Amino acid sequence: DLHMLTTQPSRNQVSAVAGNVREIVLDYLSVGIEPERSTIFVQSAVPETYELNLLFEMLVSVPRLERVPSLKEMARDASLEVMPFGLLGYPVLQAADILMYKANGVPVGEDQAPHVELTREIARRFNHTYGDVFPEPDTLLTAETSKLLGIDRRKMSKSYGNAIFLSDSPDAVSTKVSRMITDPQRARRSDPGNPDVCNVFDFHKLYTDADAVKTIEEQCRAAGIGCVECKQKMARGLVSALEPIREKRAYYEERPEMVEEIMVEGSNRARKTACETMEVVRAAIKI
Repeated sequence: DLHMLTTQPSRNQVSAVAGNVREIVLDYLSVGIEPERSTIFVQSAVPETYELNLLFEMLVSVPRLERVPSLKEMARDASLEVMPFGLLGYPVLQAADILMYKANGVPVGEDQAPHVELTREIARRFNHTYGDVFPEPDTLLTAETSKLLGIDRRKMSKSYGNAIFLSDSPDAVSTKVSRMITDPQRARRSDPGNPDVCNVFDFHKLYTDADAVKTIEEQCRAAGIGCVECKQKMARGLVSALEPIREKRAYYEERPEMVEEIMVEGSNRARKTACETMEVVRAAIKI
């Protein structure tokens, strides 16, 4: 929730944070993240995060942060005329989130890989300056496809109105898939397609049977299948994959007190670890 302030600090925007946090937790639970094994917590509920963020800010230069490619995109998407200090330091706050808990690896999409690399640099700089405290976390990308675009081929984002949500109904999913942009060079049904540049095919690789994916790829290149039919096939696979997620999400939606308890317990557990980390950090810096 602290990261949200970097581009949306107005009172109205901040007032929506609590609801957004709850929606994210529901998504986590619905896809099978188990709070007994994985600590789900609210970032701002761990005040040590602010302290570690401040200390890390002393170890990175402004020119280095300006080279992070996603920051300019974030400023543009938020319609910001100038870069706020907080947004420039967005990756430093991420480094605090990651290193506070001594993470050895971070699962991210391709656009966030440069942020993990900066985290590794900060860890090296801290360890070189004050002694070995932090591991250098690896960037963990999804093997099959590490980037799924929105239905308009831009970055998938709620603010763009181009996202498919885990909570979407089957009809909503099918409607959104029908609007997806495919191979932009394929003008007619009889034209051969190129699955390598088709957004729908990236979803096929995740949500369609592997044998069917191979057939679809061959048919697409030979103009043996049209984009409409291809989308319909993918939508069926996506709807089927989301069904158990929707059911589990509905279970937790009906039990808000359970969700609240998970966030409170997780935040307490995270803060205990954060306090232990900061004791080591302060001792290393000698402050």
